[in-house]
Amino acid sequence: MYAAILAGGVGTRLWPRSRQDRPKQFTDITGTGVTMIQATAERLAGLMPTNHLFVLTGGAYAGLATEQLPEVPPRQIIVEPSGRNTAPAIGLACVHLAQHDPTAVIAILPADHIIPDGAALRAALRRAANVAREGYLVTLGIQPTFPHTGYGYIKRSALIDDVDGLPAFRVERFLEKPNRSLAETFVAEGGYYWNGGIFISRVDRLLAEFESQTPEMYAALERIGAAIGAPDEEAVLAAEWETLPSISIDYAIMERAQRVAVVPLNAGWSDVGSWDALETVLNKDDAGNSIAKGDVLLLDSHDNIVYSDKRIVALVNVNNLVVVETEDTLLIGDKGQMQRVKDVVEQLRAEGRTELL
Repeated sequence: MYAAILAGGVGTRLWPRSRQDRPKQFTDITGTGVTMIQATAERLAGLMPTNHLFVLTGGAYAGLATEQLPEVPPRQIIVEPSGRNTAPAIGLACVHLAQHDPTAVIAILPADHIIPDGAALRAALRRAANVAREGYLVTLGIQPTFPHTGYGYIKRSALIDDVDGLPAFRVERFLEKPNRSLAETFVAEGGYYWNGGIFISRVDRLLAEFESQTPEMYAALERIGAAIGAPDEEAVLAAEWETLPSISIDYAIMERAQRVAVVPLNAGWSDVGSWDALETVLNKDDAGNSIAKGDVLLLDSHDNIVYSDKRIVALVNVNNLVVVETEDTLLIGDKGQMQRVKDVVEQLRAEGRTELL
């Protein structure tokens, strides 16, 4: 098995800790002492040797990826010329891996997710790899813990088989982010999973789907693959990359593919898309406060989330706040309004205060 870690993107809703020069996947958001991409690589230990690990990232972050994952061969830190969403990135990983082993199974994982139960993840990936060897495109379906409206869902259909208590099901369909009522229905009915963006497939099977569903993208990827190792590799990649659409693998491939399977995952998964999501993965004190990092003093305060890089943070009689302190910024906001952090980022950009981004 091989793996491709998707490490592009900036993560503006985790500003001010996630910045353009060091986005969230290259930072320690939860105070564990390792960055998110390092934790992702560590979770794969035992599944594959380190020379089977690829990283897809932007040119601005290739140095960070090399620094934080020194065990990954430099040739396998693959630079995307610009952000084009997940389908082109996954296609690029496939044409690189096809040079080594076109029938290999590849697992594609985002670099910026938190999965506390690494053993459960590895078991699910092993199960998914076996299903993928039978010609399925496989996704890990996150067992929903509440009716979340910010995730897409996967609806399962018939059972393919169950091995050692790890079932695999055919996928009936992928569903867009639902409203609250529909999300509640999904959770109540059962048989629905959150779409966590983790995919497993044989390389040749994925490339065949690119060829049949997105022939123009496939042709560009073929030209990129043919130039790997040639003197004009970078020039070909730059020219062809500009022709590719910005599209997710779900829209480009998964939603219309015929042989798609889902393996359930119950491992404490969170995509930590915003500061309020931290309370789903951090321990809470008796008053419901979650401390991600730092020296924090709490007096008669409950249900707060605090991250502090440098200074002591004292909270007195305040509730439901997010407080994030870094060397040059302080963010304080209502825990229920953390999606609006991206509006702060946009306002700073509009004011030309790029040094804070």
